Amino acid sequence: MPDDMQGPRPPAADWQPELEELAAREAAARELGGPERVARQHAGGRLTVRERIDQLLDPGSFHEVGAIAGKAEYGPDNRLTGFTPANCVFGRGLVDGRPVVVAGDDFTLRGGSADASIKGKPRMSEQMATRFRLPIIRLIEGSGGGGSVKTIETSGRANLPGGLSDGSSFELCVENLATVPVVALGLGSVAGLGAARLAASHYSVMVKEISAVFVAGPPVVERLGEPRSKQELGGWRIQTDCGAVDHAVDTEAEAFAAARRFLSYLPSSVFDLPPRVRGWDDPGRREESLLHAVPRDKKQAYHMRRIVSAVVDKDSFFEMGARFGRPVITGLARLDGWPVAVLAGDPLYHGGAWTADACQKVIRFVDLAETFHLPIVHLVDCPGFQVGLAAESSAVIRWGVRAISAICQTTVPWCSVIVRNVYGVGGLGHQPGGRLALRYAWPSGSWGSLPLEGGVEAAYRAEIDAAPNPAAKLAEIDARLNALRSPFRSAESFWVEEIIDPRETRPLLCEFAALAAPLRTPGPARFTLRP
Repeated sequence: MPDDMQGPRPPAADWQPELEELAAREAAARELGGPERVARQHAGGRLTVRERIDQLLDPGSFHEVGAIAGKAEYGPDNRLTGFTPANCVFGRGLVDGRPVVVAGDDFTLRGGSADASIKGKPRMSEQMATRFRLPIIRLIEGSGGGGSVKTIETSGRANLPGGLSDGSSFELCVENLATVPVVALGLGSVAGLGAARLAASHYSVMVKEISAVFVAGPPVVERLGEPRSKQELGGWRIQTDCGAVDHAVDTEAEAFAAARRFLSYLPSSVFDLPPRVRGWDDPGRREESLLHAVPRDKKQAYHMRRIVSAVVDKDSFFEMGARFGRPVITGLARLDGWPVAVLAGDPLYHGGAWTADACQKVIRFVDLAETFHLPIVHLVDCPGFQVGLAAESSAVIRWGVRAISAICQTTVPWCSVIVRNVYGVGGLGHQPGGRLALRYAWPSGSWGSLPLEGGVEAAYRAEIDAAPNPAAKLAEIDARLNALRSPFRSAESFWVEEIIDPRETRPLLCEFAALAAPLRTPGPARFTLRP
């Protein structure tokens, strides 16, 4: 019998003093920047970082890492006399029962700047997300661990950004974009590196009245001769309209809810598949409203979002980037419980023509779908790229070619429903070329190299000018060509595979989602999302 199993054991060493010191340090960390600064945070309408984490995660699920990291002060007897915690709080927790990493900036400590930070904490949060293949949620306020001019005085030197000695961990932010879902919430004034970490995400949210995002804040730009308030410089309208941030909500609670919902459509990492959630909607449901969703008058716009809502599982559409690139609608949804990426044209903006902004939006969105193995459903209404001087000045052809290239580079299953227009070079983007993609057309579908409107005058100018009644001749040519461009003529030669009753759209899309499910392959994508 081993010696350690013979006779009574000696009493265990008493580590109570150390446990009491640990508890005291943890309690000091929970005080954040102290009662006065916490009160100031609340007075500004903002939660503290620990309150945010508690509201974001499933109750009682937060496991903090590095709680007692910070700056300690000691007396002559080497006993702890004061403690200032690091201004990053991070750890693991659950969102709807699924593990995630969460990292938050503590604005009550030097406004989240580098002066009060332990750079190993934000770095480890990114490493943990990569190593354990967990989504990461960043709660960003301040410079996000970035610099302050006071750093020069406190450290005695100036930091050189980038390189091995930088410590910003931005290369890990980039790596995580190709590996795990990244959500970033801007929950106050967000500047510099914090703004970069907000943009380096798959989904970003601001809170309307309390958030502002900028490369450099008002004091800096005022010195350059541009006096601006925070909201004028980087308020939610500015940042969502330009596409720097995806969404804005009224309260922090809504931001947390948006983060949770976004993650519900995605796998925990590229090595998993998106989860199926089913049971609340009939995959065979036929929507009578679709019969009159598209007007016969091609100049009359209609509401594409109503069509999207009618064909996906009820209340499942989660729109992303609604205020940017508005000729295109993008979002996540479910079809018979299967998560899909939905792309749709919006004729309410530029008639659905793809602007440079819309093309940027398409690129980022299909990259997201490709990264996380989401089949793509495209409800098509695109009369081509935007034309005119403003469009040419925005390099629309460059962005358009990039968008079509991104679409052609996708490998995920793709299904297109031609709702109305498919014209010109922009029309090439209605599905990837060179591989099989399911395609259906409504009777309202209309396509060609160039829309008749405007194109007839150019092609038949001599004939129209020579006619005794040019207007009548134009109408005659229009009528003749309209008969020839009937979608049924295209179907005769198999230019379009299937023309369907619009009411069959949902059942066919649910079938597509089921057919696509076994084709999804876990693992890194060839082309991943770039911010």
